Amino acid sequence: MKLNGVHHITAITADAQSNVDFYVGVLGLRLVKKTVNQDDPTVYHLFYADEKGDPGSDLTFFEYPGAPLGRAGDGMIHTIGWRVASTGALDFWAGRLADARIETERADETLRFADPEGLGHELRLNRVDDEPLTAEHPEIPGEHALQGFDGARAYANDPEASRPLFEEALGFEPREDGWEARDESRGGLYAYDPPPAPPERGLQAAGTVHHIAWASKIEEHEAWREKVIAGGGHPTPVIDRFYFRSIYFREPSGVLFEIATLGPGFTVDEPLEHLGEKLSLPPDYEHLREQVEPQLKPISNPRVPA
Repeated sequence: MKLNGVHHITAITADAQSNVDFYVGVLGLRLVKKTVNQDDPTVYHLFYADEKGDPGSDLTFFEYPGAPLGRAGDGMIHTIGWRVASTGALDFWAGRLADARIETERADETLRFADPEGLGHELRLNRVDDEPLTAEHPEIPGEHALQGFDGARAYANDPEASRPLFEEALGFEPREDGWEARDESRGGLYAYDPPPAPPERGLQAAGTVHHIAWASKIEEHEAWREKVIAGGGHPTPVIDRFYFRSIYFREPSGVLFEIATLGPGFTVDEPLEHLGEKLSLPPDYEHLREQVEPQLKPISNPRVPA
């Protein structure tokens, strides 16, 4: 069994509208699902992805209105990596982000920046043959669009503590700088950096990553849970999230991992052409709609005409 790279990455925002404005309006992702946090259905859970809502491109946010700005520390992901097709794409994004008053840091094959709440991103020149996962945006040429996740970087004081779980249980392959989770069709990278000095406790709040999910085939999901247990991890039972099934556990360096299934997917309750246009509630939460929906501030999607 092999994991199919990154399934999704979930972060925290203090303001859903500003979050949509940046990730849809500036980065050109598609809002593919507007729903609620199933562990706290009083708040939004927003999903951004490529045009089809594919795993591998799916950045999600819990909205906690008024949350303070957080900071990444030991045991937390600090940078999300995205693939782009060319150095011309890096040039395009340097200009587009500058127009949006976002500071960038350019290297030969990367472009680093942070979203308005401080969440770190890095655009990386694509060096693999995985299918590009792109969304449509009238201001972003298709050849310059984000192509899905390349991976993530986290802080850890002792990254070697995670090696046995990664290589023996999860099947991560060691690379020069970190590890890769890859099957026959897709892969994703994961690496560590030393925590900032002087040491400062991380604060999980707005602008920080909550967890990273790795993708598994549905029929292999239970077997992955057993592999995590055999590797010394302590996974939750399988949780049915309606759009996919999940198990959660903390890897030895402290980052919250999830293994999520490739399906059923976001079209299980909305047609592809109208993904993300209304508040979607899984069947087990539909009875809460009259209580929940009035408490959620309406969102204007730049992609959808008013």
